[in-house]
Amino acid sequence: MMSDRALMDRRHLLKIGGLAAAGASLPGLLSACASTSPSATPGDAAAGALRVSLAADATTLDPHKQGDLPSMNVLINIFDTLTVRDVDDKLVGGLAERWESKDPRTWRFHLRKGVTFHNGEPCDAAAVAFSIRRLIDPATRSPIVELRLVTDAKVVDASTVDLVTKEPDPILPAKLSLFGGVIVPPKYLKEKGDQAFAEHPVGTGPFTFESWQRDSQITLKANDAYWNGRPGVRQLAFKVMPDPSSSLAALQSGEVDIVTGLTPDAAQQLGDAPGFKVVTSPGVRTYFVSLDTEEGPLKDKRVRQALNHALDVPALITSVLNGAAERTPTLIPRQAFGFDPAVQPFTHDLAKAKSLLAEAGRQAGFSLKFSASTLDKDVAQAIAGQLAQIGVKAEVTLLDPATFKSRLVSDNRKALGAMYFVGNSGWTMDASSNLQSFVRHDRRQSRWNSPEADKLVDSEEQSVEPDVRQKAFAELQRMLADEAPFLYLYQASVLYAVSDKVQWKTNSNGTLAMASARLQTS
Repeated sequence: MMSDRALMDRRHLLKIGGLAAAGASLPGLLSACASTSPSATPGDAAAGALRVSLAADATTLDPHKQGDLPSMNVLINIFDTLTVRDVDDKLVGGLAERWESKDPRTWRFHLRKGVTFHNGEPCDAAAVAFSIRRLIDPATRSPIVELRLVTDAKVVDASTVDLVTKEPDPILPAKLSLFGGVIVPPKYLKEKGDQAFAEHPVGTGPFTFESWQRDSQITLKANDAYWNGRPGVRQLAFKVMPDPSSSLAALQSGEVDIVTGLTPDAAQQLGDAPGFKVVTSPGVRTYFVSLDTEEGPLKDKRVRQALNHALDVPALITSVLNGAAERTPTLIPRQAFGFDPAVQPFTHDLAKAKSLLAEAGRQAGFSLKFSASTLDKDVAQAIAGQLAQIGVKAEVTLLDPATFKSRLVSDNRKALGAMYFVGNSGWTMDASSNLQSFVRHDRRQSRWNSPEADKLVDSEEQSVEPDVRQKAFAELQRMLADEAPFLYLYQASVLYAVSDKVQWKTNSNGTLAMASARLQTS
């Protein structure tokens, strides 16, 4: 449980941010009896049905037309990818047993033989080529950006396929370990069409699709013929439960076995309840505040530096996130290739912050619009409270997650105001993923124009030499620390609550690949 000192610190920080202490009513909710869905019957878990709560429903079950983790967490159990991150974050073979770079613009993948889709259709090089071409086809309107450099997929033979890029892509195999690497059945798609495919997806994965009740439950069943062995449970049900307190109540009542999307505040409420535990493991999702450096007070880097010095990030982590995060000096998580430990985070120094504002002629302070998702309201308001201590009024606007995301990915870079709070998963475990959309001036979410940074991005994205890439990443991180086009915060831990009956572990990406999950039956 949270110590008295930590609780006092939390109350102080939330008071600064204009918040009431969140979650005060949760213990009562947890002791209440949760309602049981029709599919949750006594003894169901012992019979091999695993129930997992999701904080948000999938947007679509067409893997090429989604780009969000809630959808991918379901789809990774229906479909396979060419490569996979194992529980130790190592890149290993999925549908591809091995791969190599044939030349700077060609990656060759050697596929497992004998793999079939759930409908019996062969998963071969033709299926891989079809899938890649479908994903990169503008007509598909895929939000997945990782394969933006791929121009074609060419069949070499039945179990070999080449992916061709317009520029060198040194981490293409890693990009195929999640969103970009899903393989779909060509014949089934051509016969049924996109809409029918999205309503009844067919993959090669450990589970087959059974049903989807929107905003309620997605039910899958074990694929007995799975190429990597039958999964450990006979049925997998994803239950949509946006409220963490309700999810934890469902865990205690036996309605679910695993609670995902757990907030640090809610995790504290489970306490030492027997039969359950909260699992905390290092994560790679990195959080920061994007700043509009093109106009207004944030155009001056001294102002941006001042805002960074005003933030007490360790206090945020301790008091708002209950310690479930690790500070990051820039945008890159510590586990990613390219992270430079020599770059240090900004010090919390209010005097320095005020001095920098005075140098920039902003000693009287100023006001800015600050947007965040309602899911992140505690952190956003605490940040606003800290900035207020140097005379900067960050006027927080909270948007529902769908609205926030639609504005984030829109062509209007000012749709979320001068500042917005955002997280980036960086699931390829390469620093390029954390920088690709936010740094180079012509990218979708970039609000910083630096020719020097653009050249470094080109260097790390196009070189196949690890030493060259590491040097570029190091220079980029030094530049990011100096120019401060963002407010740098933390990488969040992966948090989930689980019944003692469940044996399962996720990786740093926090993805819900459940084939290895086991349930004790007695």
